[in-house]
Amino acid sequence: MKRANPSFDRLARWYRPLETLAFGRDLERARFAHLGRLAACRSILLLGEGDGRCVERVAALVPQARIECVDASPGMIERAGRRVAATPAAGRIRFTRSDIFAFRPQPGAYDAVCTLFFLDCFDAEGVASVIARVAPGLAPGALWLHADFVMPESGYDRLRARAWLALLYAFFRWETGLAVHSLPPSETLLGEAGWSRVDTLSLQRGLVRSSVFVRGSKGTY
Repeated sequence: MKRANPSFDRLARWYRPLETLAFGRDLERARFAHLGRLAACRSILLLGEGDGRCVERVAALVPQARIECVDASPGMIERAGRRVAATPAAGRIRFTRSDIFAFRPQPGAYDAVCTLFFLDCFDAEGVASVIARVAPGLAPGALWLHADFVMPESGYDRLRARAWLALLYAFFRWETGLAVHSLPPSETLLGEAGWSRVDTLSLQRGLVRSSVFVRGSKGTY
């Protein structure tokens, strides 16, 4: 498992402008697509939250929930914290600076987990380890909201995706020290761990997918 300890601090300020320049609002649409599913949750875990856009939206949509954001980047945590500091939800949000492989959730503590453009930072072994580490912290009936880049099956869309992904991984390797250089099979690994996809949204000609997973359901992955 590749563990190069990438640092996203240098990108904290520029992440959103760079994202918008490359993909418009589609990555944000992917993050927000299924947040309404969290309406009944009382405790939500956000992994790799980034600059705070998602936690701000989740806090507004789910006013009764306590939210924990786990991120290894102090720069991203600082930016996210500033975004929500003046909101009524600030007291319900906790920011935890931690490498995901050092994070130990309390058993059954969360009604949902969100991995939104996060698991693509790991290889297959790393993703499997994240799933295994997080799963005990989820209550029965919990949701797993996942958004990430995917590789279309064939044709021009696959060629386009391959070019974009090569560029993105090269950029993040240069800027952050990210060790991986290709997409892990995150959705397949979730399926093998007992999670089934029950809803999905595809964007960017199949390059981006946002999905809802539940454990033990007869969905597809």
